[in-house]
Amino acid sequence: RSNSTKYEWKWFDLLYSLKYLFIPLYFVVALIACTGNLLLLFIICRNKKRHNTTNFLISNLALVDLVMCVFCIPATAFYAFERRGWIFGQHMCIFVAVMQSAAVYAAVLSLTAIAVDRYIVVAYPIRRRAGCQFCWGLVILIWLFSLALSTPTALHTVHLDLRAAGLHTVICEEFWDGKEQGRIIYSCFILFFSYFIPLAAVSISYCAISYQLRQGTKCPELRSVRAAWSRRRKKTFCLLLISVLCFALSWLPLQVVNLIRDLDTDFVIIGKKHVNIVQVSSHLLAMSSACYNPFIYASLHKKFLSCLCRHFLSMRRRYRRDMGQGSMILTASHQLPRLHTSTTLAELAVISNAIPLEKYA
Repeated sequence: RSNSTKYEWKWFDLLYSLKYLFIPLYFVVALIACTGNLLLLFIICRNKKRHNTTNFLISNLALVDLVMCVFCIPATAFYAFERRGWIFGQHMCIFVAVMQSAAVYAAVLSLTAIAVDRYIVVAYPIRRRAGCQFCWGLVILIWLFSLALSTPTALHTVHLDLRAAGLHTVICEEFWDGKEQGRIIYSCFILFFSYFIPLAAVSISYCAISYQLRQGTKCPELRSVRAAWSRRRKKTFCLLLISVLCFALSWLPLQVVNLIRDLDTDFVIIGKKHVNIVQVSSHLLAMSSACYNPFIYASLHKKFLSCLCRHFLSMRRRYRRDMGQGSMILTASHQLPRLHTSTTLAELAVISNAIPLEKYA
């Protein structure tokens, strides 16, 4: 390599020395998140009793986590530890940046919508719940609004090939050329939107629910509200609170680091030698937020594991029943010629139906 290239990469040597620590951690996070969220989506989709607004939004959170696992974690981890830089092309550069930004907004909006839904359930207990069409429309609206909020990221993400300048690398970064004030404003907006809004929504919802419950104890007409606030709904609100805290605490370091990098262009607060390690560590912590929701949901819903086991056992029984039917017909067709019988297909069906297949399932 040339001297200029060596000078360019000297700040990355410490990060590359930790390559075999970070890459397995990224892999573990992606594996746990994909498995847990796929199982969560499977349970909610298969159980029609759970098709309500809250579980639709929880499913959307699982979808957000899967988007981050599929698009953001592999590409970002590879980019951080590949000396050639970004190798996935210009279109994927913009796409991954937009999807990561949109995933954050979609998660925030989903958590906020769950908080509002919890208040509506308590404040209007006899009101008819929203149907599937409304829930699908709400999820689509959340994603459209999230993509709209990610427009600045799409406009300012640049795919820059530096090989012509003698640096054997390709960069995929946000560049706000001549618009540093706009970049700082956008960073502050992301920090405020992804951290304070969901916490404020949960706090306001909790206070409003508490007020409604106190009113329900004073007013005889509203005592049904007190009864409606059952242990199951308390668990759901607890799920919301823990999910918001996990999301906020996971993403806070990365948002703060990004804001510091926007404000401190001379690397006074975070030195050049350590800035990349801090960036990757905070990004790994942010990506770990994709792992938490399935465990939170399972711990607060005791029927989650039993429902999961029941589905897999029923699938196993169905598979064994199908295999039993196939092997029985195959066995009969092979044995009948040996017995020199003239059994017709209709008689074979009667024989098969006469044997209780459940004994062999």
